Amino acid sequence: MSAQPSSLDRPCADQLAALRAKLAQAQSQRGPVLAFGIEALDNRLGAGGVDGAGLHEITAASPTLGDDAAATLFVAGLAARFATAPGANVAWALTRFDLYAPGLEQAGLPAAKLLYLQGKNETMALALAEDSLRDGSFSAVVAEVKVADQTATRRLQLAAADGRTPMLLLRRWARSNRDPLERPSAAMTRWRIGCAPSVPLPAPGVGRACWSVELVRQRNGNPFSLMVEACDDTGCLALPAPARHRAAAAVRAASQAA
Repeated sequence: MSAQPSSLDRPCADQLAALRAKLAQAQSQRGPVLAFGIEALDNRLGAGGVDGAGLHEITAASPTLGDDAAATLFVAGLAARFATAPGANVAWALTRFDLYAPGLEQAGLPAAKLLYLQGKNETMALALAEDSLRDGSFSAVVAEVKVADQTATRRLQLAAADGRTPMLLLRRWARSNRDPLERPSAAMTRWRIGCAPSVPLPAPGVGRACWSVELVRQRNGNPFSLMVEACDDTGCLALPAPARHRAAAAVRAASQAA
């Protein structure tokens, strides 16, 4: 004869059901989403953009200086677009201050919006980033490290969700033969950014820089890659113009500059 559940078992079952419901609700909640404004990007992102209450990892496509600069400016452009409101600030945690401020400003992130947090090592830099996320007063938090294990990324993801603040983790190359994204992570998205040939101009000169953007992993979506034009002074990306429109675009740009 099978035993019937006692009255003491029912509260436990009810509590378990309530916990499962809360977990499902927490997993379905998202923060404010920042769209790129480019259909080829936004339509392939599960959230329609970058979740403003989650962890996002970005690394250079290779350990070269050019790709490293592209990844840094990609992060700066994202942070700048999260911090467009008056008085909005970005916290940037690092262990060595080697950022080029005029370059960040060209990507839309002026020095007046930046608060640098320098830790004596990467563990401290990650802790400073986590505290900044939980504070909730920053529009975005950036941290640049070479190593971040799954425990560290889980803590950052939870802190980003609690503080309703985007966490942009810039993963530097520690070794030339080891991809920074090879280890598991709790990040909602993982990006690989590299330099690409700029679009040829109809006249001698240097065209707008282009990047190869690869989304290596995302929640609720598939990976993809495409080529974009680099951030402008508002942090916005663009798609390269089709060949038949490049001459007209160059003429318009020249007339606006004049």
